[in-house]
Amino acid sequence: MWRNGMMKQYEGFTWEQLVERKKKVERKYEIYKNKNFNLDMSRGKPCVEQLNLSNEMYKLGASLDFISEDGVDCRNYGLVDGIVEMKRIFAQILGVSEEEIILGDSSSLSLMYGTIEKAFIHGLYNCEPWKNLKKIKFLCPSPGYDRHFAICELFGIEMITVPMKEDGPDMDMVEKLVAEDESIKGIWCTPIYSNPTGVTYSDEVVRRFATMKTKANDFKIFWDVAYIVHHLYEEQKLLNILDECKKAGNPDRVFIYISTSKITFPGAGVAAMACSVDNARHLRKLISIQTIGPNKINHLLHARFFRNADGVKAHMRKHAEILRPKFELVNSIFEKNLGGLNIAQWTKPKGGYFISLDVPEGCAMEIVTKAQEAGVKLTPAGATFPYGKDPYDKNIRIAPTYPPVEELEQAMEILCTCIELVVLDKILSDGKDSISISSQSPVFAATSH
Repeated sequence: MWRNGMMKQYEGFTWEQLVERKKKVERKYEIYKNKNFNLDMSRGKPCVEQLNLSNEMYKLGASLDFISEDGVDCRNYGLVDGIVEMKRIFAQILGVSEEEIILGDSSSLSLMYGTIEKAFIHGLYNCEPWKNLKKIKFLCPSPGYDRHFAICELFGIEMITVPMKEDGPDMDMVEKLVAEDESIKGIWCTPIYSNPTGVTYSDEVVRRFATMKTKANDFKIFWDVAYIVHHLYEEQKLLNILDECKKAGNPDRVFIYISTSKITFPGAGVAAMACSVDNARHLRKLISIQTIGPNKINHLLHARFFRNADGVKAHMRKHAEILRPKFELVNSIFEKNLGGLNIAQWTKPKGGYFISLDVPEGCAMEIVTKAQEAGVKLTPAGATFPYGKDPYDKNIRIAPTYPPVEELEQAMEILCTCIELVVLDKILSDGKDSISISSQSPVFAATSH
């Protein structure tokens, strides 16, 4: 029950009932510990069934002529930014032109890292190298993606946490900060099926990003659309930010990143970035010194396998058939075990790879530890915030994609037991018949339980 933004936990339970409930939960937990489970839910990886969907790609290799449609021999040197066939597919997905696309190898993270590195050492298009500046800061919508934050930490970029709302980051806060501080040079965004909340940015948020006034004339948006075709149900649309930036007179503001890592094979996919023509031209010059070219044979295999963006979408509908039952299973187990107790909130995403779980403040780290002791490995508590520190110690990222359904079910039952064990212990040790937790994150307003 929500009361003035607070939710009362175990409402209707007497003190004696809570004591007895804790005893039952403890016995259940000990049984789980003695079974020596080894269940890994620490990363959002495709499962074997998903990987198998792309095996047919390599059968094409037997008859591959290795020649791209414009006559380039993909076995040889050349084309530092990839082949036109694969550029076209990404351009169709992103709604950009082929000249605005640069292809890489399997990892979009590598392209993100490379952009930051080049910004520091050489400078981006019409920008001074960041190495010459005293301080660099980035805005980090949170809960967010730990690998984005790790790049900042490695380069010594100061991170500023921005809360997530139902429709994206808190744009009032974003606009205020970038208008006042010239040292704020960028922001990380996962704008569709955001990691881990599942939020998709609204059209208004995208437009505000494109049009906002920034004190730094070289402010950049790092737009990671990792899940742009990863729909579990009907397709959600994300407004084209590059178009909006052009309309606003800020064409060079955004860098967009995408890959096939969770479409075909994480270890052998194709990554791409999209940006203005001027940004792309500048980056190609730098990349041509760094490498002779990406794996064009892999590009060609992917292009022949999918043919076009519609081929990718058809392929991803097969992924959804595999993943949808897993997401629905997590929700049903949470509902069965925790529904009505007011001790947890969780998102019900319509796509992507994660579910965001909030527990009472001060409990997340202990719950993750208890789960590990019972054989369930989760993403470390705090990982979804800059520097790995959740200021409220309440957010846990759930990654349901990789385990088989039977293992996922077992892992979630154990997790629910750990949540109750930690929360009950906190209530009883505090000597109160109830404690309250603030619903500070509006992300859960429409999808929480």
